[in-house]
Amino acid sequence: MLFIQADTEFASVEQHRDWQLDAPTAEDRWVLARIVADEVRHGLTMVRLLRDFGEEGDKAIDKLMGRRMGDHTLDAFNIEFKNWAHVAAFTCFVDRVGLYQLESFVECSYAPLARQIPLMLNEEQLHIGFGLNALRKIINRDDYPGTKEDVQEAVNFWIPRALDMFGHKGSKNAELALDMGIKKWQNEEMRERYYKEIAGLCESLGIQTPAIDFDRRILDA
Repeated sequence: MLFIQADTEFASVEQHRDWQLDAPTAEDRWVLARIVADEVRHGLTMVRLLRDFGEEGDKAIDKLMGRRMGDHTLDAFNIEFKNWAHVAAFTCFVDRVGLYQLESFVECSYAPLARQIPLMLNEEQLHIGFGLNALRKIINRDDYPGTKEDVQEAVNFWIPRALDMFGHKGSKNAELALDMGIKKWQNEEMRERYYKEIAGLCESLGIQTPAIDFDRRILDA
């Protein structure tokens, strides 16, 4: 779990970094810079935790540092952004999955990880807030790049990837983590809560929520 968490953090840096130069406003450029810095710090945090596992941890770190776009564990992190609506949808919906995953580690039985979660949660709130606000600006402002149709297309693309990120229903690893007190909730429980939340967000934006099984690649969930 530490390896996958670190992998997503470093992968997110690859996805966001080049968009800083194409951000539509100075404020957007600053927030993207902050997001990139946060993601690097989160990845570094996981690397430091992996070092506690000795030789196996060192091997995992070496593997992490060599990964690039296309090599990452989760599908959502091997995809380049198409336009600004995709940047916004990713931070709103995919980073929101990260928030759910971090919340499941709050006060977990592995104390070194538990101590890192509060700050990471605060930083993830900035990311998802930025994404939601950017989607609203695309829809409601003529001086901001993109259209409502662009938002709908981006949402239809990223929500299925986000739903897949919760993993398989009945995952043995998830059950073990639950039994050991590392995580609080099963994958499907988090996925259902997430889908209910994002359906409300899409309604507030005036766009359609893709069906929970639309364009999914993990369909035993």
